[in-house]
Amino acid sequence: MPAITVDDVLVLPRLPELDPAGTVHRPVRRLATAQHGFEGEGFPVRRAFAGVPMPELDPFVHMDHVGKVEQAPGEPMGTPWHPHRGFETVTYLIDGAIEHQDSNGGGGQLSDGDTQWMTAGAGILHIEQPPERLVMSGGTFHGVQLWVNLPRAKKMSPPRYQDIRGKHTGLLTTPDGGALIRVIAGDIAGHSGPGVTHTPITVAHLTVEPGAQVDLPWNPAYNALVYVLAGHGTLGSDAHSIQEGRLAVFGAGDALRLTADRVQESRSPKLELFVLGGLPIREPVVQYGPFVMNTPEEVQQAFEDYQAGRLGVIPARHLPHTS
Repeated sequence: MPAITVDDVLVLPRLPELDPAGTVHRPVRRLATAQHGFEGEGFPVRRAFAGVPMPELDPFVHMDHVGKVEQAPGEPMGTPWHPHRGFETVTYLIDGAIEHQDSNGGGGQLSDGDTQWMTAGAGILHIEQPPERLVMSGGTFHGVQLWVNLPRAKKMSPPRYQDIRGKHTGLLTTPDGGALIRVIAGDIAGHSGPGVTHTPITVAHLTVEPGAQVDLPWNPAYNALVYVLAGHGTLGSDAHSIQEGRLAVFGAGDALRLTADRVQESRSPKLELFVLGGLPIREPVVQYGPFVMNTPEEVQQAFEDYQAGRLGVIPARHLPHTS
């Protein structure tokens, strides 16, 4: 798994030792299994939030786990131009490469450990495609796309694009060096990630060594979700068993206990976790396709604005030839 790493985690800042008497480890309130589906031009995804009530996800709306897959030449696929309004898309690429362009002028190529953070706000069109070299050669692809809701007051914010290189990710480890913690956005024990958020959230990717345990300080005002990217382990003080494709929703408390099984599969030698949480917005959510608004009328208006060209225009160099 080539996401940003270090040769020696012991040189990194470390999480504090938590006081057992004063720490409330969050219990696991719900376990869910991602459902298989297809996205874009037909590539397979896992719908990570399937079956979880929206209030337990707030401020998150949707998450797809793509891969890890080995693609033959000609197999890599992306998404065509499409609109968004009312939320932010966060694409974290663990392995592979993808190119992004949008109608606001944002864009670039992501590779191992990079993140693109697109605030759709009032409206934007974008496209995500594998680079031509990857289409020709094939290769490994593994990543996550997360949708972060915007509160009513910010849904019509101007679009914004953040190109976050993997080398800028906040890195730290546990007191015993048993895990690598990559902070993509927000804060963990005073260590911040580079993502700038409209909605207060924390997003991190953890690699936990076999048999290691992580007691992760967590903002008690935030909800807490942990999705298993690869490997086997247990979550919570009550040690719920988890494996790839499972999502845990935690209850109240100020720390998360995450433990890797001592024996892992050869194809997934370590426990890989995507950990996220945020301050709930607690507003009505109406999602239909690429729009996340507060009322059905606002969704209808988004469709009308898109059809009228008010959500952006595909740059001329990307228009299909008509001759």
